[in-house]
Amino acid sequence: MALAKSTFSDASGFTLAEVIVSTAIFVTGIVALGQLFAMSTMSNRAARATTSTMVLAQQKMEQLRGLAWGFDVLGLPLSDTTTDLTTSPPGTGGSGLSPSPPGTLTQNTAGFVDYLDQYGNWVGNGGSPPANAVFIRRWSIEPLPTNPNNTLIFQVLVTPLRNRTDTTTSTRRLPDEARLVSVKTRKTI
Repeated sequence: MALAKSTFSDASGFTLAEVIVSTAIFVTGIVALGQLFAMSTMSNRAARATTSTMVLAQQKMEQLRGLAWGFDVLGLPLSDTTTDLTTSPPGTGGSGLSPSPPGTLTQNTAGFVDYLDQYGNWVGNGGSPPANAVFIRRWSIEPLPTNPNNTLIFQVLVTPLRNRTDTTTSTRRLPDEARLVSVKTRKTI
């Protein structure tokens, strides 16, 4: 009678060491994916904030560029100096394209600042932000030193309220902020 060969002698399996090594590799991969997910979420948040502030800055820049600054039919300078851009919609009784006082980008200056909520809707103006303000939008209007009667320099700075206070003296762009600069020259209207 022949002895039956054991089927267990040909069976191959994983050793405990192999299981531990493969589990360690798997866990390392999962941790790396988790970190990648966290980094991409933070990057998306930062990109969204930067995009929001850029859109809000562009809106104000378009308002400034849309005001009359040219020559009338007789060739005389024509300038809008009465539109109030600190309200929504813009009204009358404001400073229009009058030059801004020094420091309008570094402090909340009435006539050159407005406040927006988290959705970009106008919520107020003046020296201090209302309770529901999330963004500060400041702008300056300066005559070009080499051609002050015919060329203006516009600057718009939009920042989340948490980034800036009235005591901030730097106009350096911080994360989540947008700063636009444009030049406008007189044209015949």
